[in-house]
Amino acid sequence: MSEQLKPWVIVSSIAKDVTGQDIERIRPKIVSLVDNWQSSNKTMWSGSFNDQPSSMAIFETTDEKAKKFYQEYSDACEDVLIHHLYEWDAMPILSVLSK
Repeated sequence: MSEQLKPWVIVSSIAKDVTGQDIERIRPKIVSLVDNWQSSNKTMWSGSFNDQPSSMAIFETTDEKAKKFYQEYSDACEDVLIHHLYEWDAMPILSVLSK
């Protein structure tokens, strides 16, 4: 029996006293994580909010894979981004839209 897919959300914001150099240092790591995720035929929607210092990524996967991805994301963010992983209890929108 395979583990159930669930929608997940990572919400991030820029930590205090972060420089533009800090952001540029982590940007390639985060872009690589998202690219790797999407290149394995998985969908992830991500982007910043209007205020720019905050962003959100929405994806669908199993509990185990979500926690693994979040750990990789945390490692990439270093102390530059404050971030949290949430299970999204909303309708599994990615499953619906991918069909």
